[in-house]
Amino acid sequence: MGRPSIRSLAGGAAGIAAGVVSAVALTSISAAGPPPADGAPPVIDAAHVPPLLTLPGEPIRLRYAIVCTPREDGKPCDGAGEVYARPGNVGVFQRFELRRGEESKDGRYYVDLPAELASSPDGFSYYAVLRDESTGASLTVPSGGANAPQLSVPLRAALSVRLGRHEFGRLRAADEQVVAARWGSALPQVGLSGSRDLGFAGPSSFDVEPDGTVDLLDSVNGRVLRWKRGREEVVPLGLTAELADLAVEPDGTFDVLEARGSLHAFRADGSSKWVQKLAERTWAKLVHGPSGPIVEQQPSEEWLPVAEAGSPLATAAQADRGRTGRPLGNGHELLVERVGEGELRVADATANAPLRAWRITSETPLGEVQLAEPHGRGIVVATKAYTDERDEFVVLVLDESGIAAQFSVASNSFTETAPLARFRLAGSSLYRLRTTQTGTFVDRFDLEVPR
Repeated sequence: MGRPSIRSLAGGAAGIAAGVVSAVALTSISAAGPPPADGAPPVIDAAHVPPLLTLPGEPIRLRYAIVCTPREDGKPCDGAGEVYARPGNVGVFQRFELRRGEESKDGRYYVDLPAELASSPDGFSYYAVLRDESTGASLTVPSGGANAPQLSVPLRAALSVRLGRHEFGRLRAADEQVVAARWGSALPQVGLSGSRDLGFAGPSSFDVEPDGTVDLLDSVNGRVLRWKRGREEVVPLGLTAELADLAVEPDGTFDVLEARGSLHAFRADGSSKWVQKLAERTWAKLVHGPSGPIVEQQPSEEWLPVAEAGSPLATAAQADRGRTGRPLGNGHELLVERVGEGELRVADATANAPLRAWRITSETPLGEVQLAEPHGRGIVVATKAYTDERDEFVVLVLDESGIAAQFSVASNSFTETAPLARFRLAGSSLYRLRTTQTGTFVDRFDLEVPR
């Protein structure tokens, strides 16, 4: 079996909604392949890009792509469903029937929310129940339904940040190259697999601990390589986890989010601690949460905790604890939304209200948001600027005046990584994972602390 591609990992509307969103055009088609065998359960799947941060008076159209079991007559699946929405995040939901539109590229099924609901000063919350009318199969998005609905927050008094047209080629040099490892299986080499025709796989993710220790998921060799104060260490995991994501907990636990949809926790010595299946179909990113690892899961596009206080959570418990924004602790959540091709909206919110918010616009299209992290009194964002010919990562250090710092770094990589695993923030430094034909490197860029 071939290894999964980034597209299959990222899903239809993947991203960071802790905000990080990597938007992919939604479609509404019959699933590929032959009809399921007799007795097999009917298939239904979906994608939805939630409007996390809305402007006053902005019309709200909620769009859904529904993917059903292939029909014998070859026609698109017979989708239908309802959206349940309410002002704020408490109270009774109102029911709205989904309509079928002609524009499949944006999601064929939609509902326009009434202006009085969409413009509620407390925002609005909602969930959808989607169906395949021909088989009766149904799907709730997000999976927690009324217990963990999507939440949209009004964006008021946001700082306006205008990037203008991106100038490609003006790249910042790293302050230090903290890791340099050639391809191979010996120590401290890093494994490489694949071919030029199928693509290459190498280290799929990394993490940086508060003391600056760099932990690299050597996916092909089934181990974690550690660079700690100039010393190189190896932790064998006994698991080859290509295109997996990695987070290291304060107690030394290695959390490895596998491509097939399970989180595998390893003790500091590499022995297996526990394995927990994700509540939903797939994932976009693994990060540290206030009480354990949290994962942006899909199709909900919510952040779901997978463990609390060192113990895994059952799938139903994950779904019921889902949050639209990435939990930061102390009641704060970080929300990031891509709007169209050239706008990002970022907010640090609490009690459904942004405390700090930025509206970033660019004449050059902006792609996936690789990283969005608190930094002092500000936020660090790493996104991609692109044209048909080239692309680069743009790093923004946002503060109360707008942009405290901005620079660009190259985006090319010889191997695939987990979808949103190129950058990590530790202390006052940003770290970047990159690969070339000769090996793997981790670069450090020092940042000023926002006022």
